Parts: sequence; structure tokens; C-alpha cells
Amino acid sequence: MPTVFVDGEPIVLETSDNLLEALLAKGVDLPYFCWHPAMGSVGACRQCAVVQFRDESDTQGRIVMSCMTPVTEGARFSVDADNARNFRTSVIENLMINHPHDCPVCEEGGECHLQDMTVMAGHRDRKYRGRKTTFRNQYLGPLVGHEMNRCITCYRCVRFYQDYAGGHDLAAFASRDHVYFGRADDGVLQNEFAGNLVEVCPTGVFTDKPLARHYTRKWDFQSAPSICVGCSLGCNTHVSERYGELRRIHNRYNQAINGYFLCDRGRYGGDFVNSPDRIPYIGIRGETNVFEAVPADEGLTHVARLFEKASTVIGIGSPRASIESNFMLRQLVGKENYYSGVSDRTRTINALALEILETTSAKLVTLKEVETHDAVLILGEDTTNHAPRLALSLRQATRIRSRELADGAQIPEWHDAAVRKIGQKQLSPLVVATPYQDRLDDVARLAIRETPDNIAKLGFEIAASLSAGDEKGQVGEICRILKSARRPLIVTGSSLGNGEILKAAANIATNLASHNQDTGLVVCLDECNSTGVSVLDQNPSGLDGLLGGSRIDVALVLENDLATRLAAHEFRALLDRIDHLVVIDHIDNATASVADVVLPAATFAEAQGTYVNNQGMAQRAFAVFPPRHDIAPSWEWLTRLGQVVGKPGFDDISHVDSVIAWCETEVEALTGIAGVAPDLDFRISGARIPRMTHRYSGRTAMHAHINVHEPQQPVDVGSPLAFTMEGATQNVPPSLRTTSWAPGWNSNQSINKFQEEPGGALKGGDRSVCIIDKRESNRLFEPSEPDPVGADELPLVARHHIFGSEALSGRSPAIAGLVPHAYCVIHPKVAARLSVESGDGLGYEMAGETHEIEVIVDAGVADGCVIYAYGFADTAPLQNTVAKVFRRAGNWTRRPARSADVITSDRSH
Repeated sequence: MPTVFVDGEPIVLETSDNLLEALLAKGVDLPYFCWHPAMGSVGACRQCAVVQFRDESDTQGRIVMSCMTPVTEGARFSVDADNARNFRTSVIENLMINHPHDCPVCEEGGECHLQDMTVMAGHRDRKYRGRKTTFRNQYLGPLVGHEMNRCITCYRCVRFYQDYAGGHDLAAFASRDHVYFGRADDGVLQNEFAGNLVEVCPTGVFTDKPLARHYTRKWDFQSAPSICVGCSLGCNTHVSERYGELRRIHNRYNQAINGYFLCDRGRYGGDFVNSPDRIPYIGIRGETNVFEAVPADEGLTHVARLFEKASTVIGIGSPRASIESNFMLRQLVGKENYYSGVSDRTRTINALALEILETTSAKLVTLKEVETHDAVLILGEDTTNHAPRLALSLRQATRIRSRELADGAQIPEWHDAAVRKIGQKQLSPLVVATPYQDRLDDVARLAIRETPDNIAKLGFEIAASLSAGDEKGQVGEICRILKSARRPLIVTGSSLGNGEILKAAANIATNLASHNQDTGLVVCLDECNSTGVSVLDQNPSGLDGLLGGSRIDVALVLENDLATRLAAHEFRALLDRIDHLVVIDHIDNATASVADVVLPAATFAEAQGTYVNNQGMAQRAFAVFPPRHDIAPSWEWLTRLGQVVGKPGFDDISHVDSVIAWCETEVEALTGIAGVAPDLDFRISGARIPRMTHRYSGRTAMHAHINVHEPQQPVDVGSPLAFTMEGATQNVPPSLRTTSWAPGWNSNQSINKFQEEPGGALKGGDRSVCIIDKRESNRLFEPSEPDPVGADELPLVARHHIFGSEALSGRSPAIAGLVPHAYCVIHPKVAARLSVESGDGLGYEMAGETHEIEVIVDAGVADGCVIYAYGFADTAPLQNTVAKVFRRAGNWTRRPARSADVITSDRSH
């Protein structure tokens, strides 16, 4: 490691760093704009200037940009030299010439990187008195606002959007000294990661539009560390509230998982917490079939009486509920009566995925490690719509070839513009096998369109060829790509609902790993706790097994709308078997609406809980504000109910830590999850960690319309966090850090003060515990016969949408505007057989009822199947169904043209 001299002081730096990155790692404050730790250097803003000297005798030196200067042994620099300071001050003054100086009304105020750097660079007085250049702002959709007049032309936005996220509809338009960052025309940004522009932009050009509806200054947020519940990847988030409402979800840096970026579902999909459909009180269905609100004790006593009279009590859990809540439900009803709350097909796939994770000899890689694999096979998984943040990492993996070429030319990886220049269009190989067009097709070497059964067959052929060495045709080409890679990666998942695909992918990974120990495997699942629920589920049957047999006296449903898990006739059949339905949920839905008793549950923003992601990493989410009315965490309702009915062990439960301790003793696979975060007794010098910032304002006036006296802040007895602005803010463990702030660094760029180095691990480590216990290696799975399909039937294929297929995020107002209407897609050959065109309707029979749905004809999908939009009310009858007979709908009325406020699923529509 070389030693450089900065203002006369020797500093030992990493050789791979540029000077800016190295100085920031050493705690030296140096202003910058265009550089970003995830995107490297381009030297566009000229703000990070320092003086470099030839040797000890050189007193004049020369101005260099630290972000473009490599670290070399014995180099001499000055950050504090007058000419360096004056240069930086002049740069920021020029950048601010056309800026409107509207900090008091700017939504970025108080968290603005431009504000921080202006102060740091020493610019104070405005000298320019000329006319400012002004621009017209654009409509960019319901998620991102646009205020172009605040731009300082750092180019971060287009570098992220185009180069990093693969977007094509945002660009820099320039004429003379006018540079405009936007779209060619007003319209919705057509990229699933557009919301990151809000954090990437160092000014207020791109703003959080949903936040603007009920705007709050950043220092007035109460925030807590949380986990995204939008998919199975377990991205880390900061959740913020004001006045008892969730106001914003921001990225929380975790090097291994989400890094600096979130998908738009995770960023904007949490607004269901504020839904008017929230359930605030216990409701009991009265004799008039209307819910009546009752006190909590009365409601629990009523449920206890139902339990006492019942001979059969079952518990239906949920993969979107925490480990703690699902475990307490299992303890209440007995593990033989606990169901994981998903269909038999989904349950089988989840159990298979867990078995694969435990038995594969391939490495289980994190999202960060995905970016280091130089050849990728995606087998039957729509990553962009099913596990979006993974798609962003896969896009970075295709750039490894550019980095290899740059390394050969001795160009450092951080020199982003040069790396992209030498790489041109050369990409590392990516093979995508899906039934329909994929958003990653534009960076794929080979895109294969086949039905799920054929994709599984292809996978087994690849696995066999890897073992036998027979490399012919398309299978041989894929084998050669994987075998020639230094670090091959196999990606698969449950989006197509086909377990054979997972088996085939596991076999490929195992056979590759026998020759290459750096082979990686990623298995995506449907929901935030699918893996955790699979560990708890010891029942031989899923929901489908409840559709027949004897009656059920009481069914207790935990945070689960069964109407979204089963077809409509199956849902009705299940309800017919249940005498008394008790629901614990936070939002009204089809299941809660037909319950006998409803208990109001807290959401992820109001309750502490543990979630296990798709790769078996357990992580903790903390409540950002206490629940109101009678709302309580689900595990707490179940604990109180267990105490009322006299269940053994329930009297010992007083807080979430005691639930976790009990869980560890009962479920061997979950041993160690207590170590995910410090326990409730954790203190720093006797103080809790505050959820509010030290600049929090208005606390004494928030309730002035009710009482002029400031009420006592609520006490969180279940965690080391406090609902207050008082407490410890130094040396806070990453799993408990509620905000990122450092002196002089008010923006999210302050995260570099908490990292070992920019872009590196957090000081103290990213807290998570892997529950996967590798019990054997080299396990190969035998293929099973595909589901039978009648001669006149067409196989059904589910197609997920990032907006609409996940039920809770679809209730967020901003997301709801991006949800397309339900549809199905068929190949032109199928359309010809059915005599339909795009916009026509397809009809089919289900349980004696006739259903119709709009059809789209697309040559880019697999022939011989019907692909339907998953998770929509109009396509719900098709779920859990293998194939159907379709016909042209007779009296179909064509819909109006598709809304412009919809992000298309592929680039052809």
C-alpha cells in the first residue's frame, strides 16, 4: 500500500483507489458532485480539485481533479492550499450561477448535497447579477418530480439511468451552453429504478413526488431501520414518519444486498400503511352481519370462547408476516395444525428451494457478489418484475468484460468513462430463458423463448451435457459459456410456478461446481418471508389440502388474503368448510371482509420483526412509530390470545426478544436469529438510540390543537430504540442506525462516514444471520413428469409485474397509477388458431362460470401457451390452474388505449 503526503502529513492509502475515494476513506472532507462510489469517476464537475506537487522542492504544484488522479507511492498533494481552495470556490460559484437559490422551498433542503458542498467549498456571496438560464420542467410520472432549474450538470442522473440501470428514455440534451436532463417528451420514466434519481441527484432536480403530497423537512422525520417487504430479496431501508403517517422510504446501505439502490416498488410501495382501508379496532360480526367495534379484552375473550368450543382449530400463516408472528401462530394451534398460507404448488416450490439451498454445492451469493460473476444463466425467472434489485446487479455483471479489457490496458476500474470507452459494446455473456420478453434482453447474448416445461427440459439437458461433455447445438453453446467462465452464475426462481425449473437449475449449478468451486446460485421466491415460513411449515399439506375433508371449527388467518392465493371457487369452497373465521390483519381485504372476528395488526412500519430472504439471510426490521388505536403487532395478539386460553409458555412472553428466544429453542434451523440485532437492553453509555434527529422540530406544537402541554413521548419497551430526539448517536451498530448524518454531511452521501471505505462494508458489519445449514453436497434432482394438458387445452404461464402483482404495494396511490389492466398474451400462431387479434377477448370456463379477459398478440412470446398477468383480480381464476380451453369471447368490448402512465413490461409494447 503506497504512502502519499497530504498537506505534509503521510497517509497510507489503498492502491486501487483514486485520490478522492482514498481521502474520503481517511476522513478527509473534500467536496465533489459527479463522483459516486457505485458509478466511479468521469471528472465532469471539477469540484474535487487539489494541488499535486512533483516532489518536495515543488512549491507551485498544479491543479488536478482528485477523482481522476490515481494513488501512487510518494505522491504529494494539498487539499488546503490557497489555489486549491480558490479553484473549488470558483467552481461552485460558476455552478451556482443559474441555480435559483430556492433552498427555503426546495424539497431537498436540509438533505442537500449541493448545500453541503457549497458550504464545504467556501462559496458564500453571489456576485453574478445577470439573467439566469431557465428551463421548463417535465412530467416524469407519479413517482419522480422534475425541477430542471436546480441542475448543476454533474451528469449523475444520466450515468445512473442509462449506464447503470439500462434506461433509454432519459438523456442529456445540449445546445451551446444549455444542457437539459430529461426525456424527449413528457411521460412516465420507463425504468423500474427511476426513483433512485432522487437519491443520486446531488441537488433538487429529481424529487420524491409522493413525499411532496405531504411534505416534511428531512430533519423532522422520525426514522427506523427496516427491511423491504416488496419481494424476497430483503433490501435494507430507512422508513420515515411524521404525524403518525409513513412519509418516505429511503435506501439503507447494505454492502452485501442492496448497496446504494432500491427498486421503485420498494421505494414507493409502502404507502399502504396510510391506507383508509386500515383496520383500527377489533371487529366482531354481529347478528345483522355488520362488524361492531369492541374493546380488546372483550374481543380476545370472544375468540377464546370459540377456541374452547372447537374440536378443530387451524392456523393459516403468511409469507409476508414476520418470523415471530408465524411462530406464535404455530405455537398457538400446534405445528400439525399450522399451514404456511400458500397454495400447494407454491408451498412445494418454497420447500424445494429451501432444500436446494441446503444441498447445493454451489455458493449462495449475495447481490453484491452477483456483480462479480462473468457468465450468467437465467433459467425461467423474470428478475426485473419478480426480484427487481437482482436485475440491477445482473446488469452490472455484464460489464465484467469491459473491466477485463480495461485491466489489460492498465485502466483502473474506478475510471468509469475510460472503462466504458474501451469496452464499447462488449458484454460478458448473459443467457436468458423465459417464456416472454425480458427487460434484460438488451444485454443478453442469447434470449430463449420457450414454455416453462420446455425451459425445464432445456435445463436438464444443459446439466446432463455438463456432466457428459456432449456439447452440441444451443445446449452446447450454453455449456461452453458456463464452462469457460471464471465465476459462472445460475439464477432461477418461482415466478413461473414450475418446480422442475428449480430442479434443473440446481443440477446445472451442482455439475458446474464439481469443476469450478466459484459457481454461484441464486433462487428467487415470491415474498419477503417465503424462506422463513418454509422453515416453520411442518404440515404435509398447503391450502389446497384444506379444500376437502372434515369441517374446521375455527380457522385463524394471519396477515393473509386467501382470495389472492386461491381461485375464486377454491376460496368459496374453503370458506364453506370453516365455521368460524378469525383474521389478524392490518388492511381490509376479501378474507377479512368475511371473517367473524378481525384483530387489527401492525404493519412492518409499526412492529419489530425478523424476515428471512431468498438466500436464507435473517434480518431485523424495527417499528418507526407506535401503532394507534387498538392496533398491535400480530405476535402480540397471538400472545395475548394464548394467555387467555391458557396455552403453556405464553405467560413467559412479554416482548419480541422473548418470542425470538422461544423460537430458537423450538426451531433448530432458526437458532442464532437473535444475533441479527442487539437485544432490547442494548445501550450506548446508558442511552437508547433516538429515532428522531437532533434537529427535530415542532414536537411541542404537533399536538397543540389538542393540548398545549407536550405529551410524554411513547416508550418502546421492546427495542433499544427510542421515540425521541434524545439519546446516543455515536458508535451505533449498523442494524440500529436510524439515520445517516455527520458534521458537514447532511445528505445521504454522509454514509461514507460510516463505511470502512466508500462503497465498502459498514463499520461494525452488516448485521444478518444465515439460517441455511449445508447438510450435503452434489445432490442431483430427478425430473418429474410435467402436468397433464388436454388436447384442446393451452398451458397457463404466470407473468409478474413489478407494479400490480404484489398486492400490498399496489395499494399505494403512486404505484396504483402504474398498474396495468389485466391481460393475457399469446403467440400469433395461437392467435390464428383461436381467430383473435390484439384487443379481442378470450373466454374460458372455471367451476361452471364464464370468464373473459383481453388478449395481446405478441411474436416475442413462447408459442403454445397463454401468458396471463399474475396477481390481478381479473386473472385470479387462472391461479393454481395448469391449463384451460380458451375460445374467442363473443360480446367483448374493446378497452380504450393503454394509459400512458404504465411502465410497459417489455420494450415492444
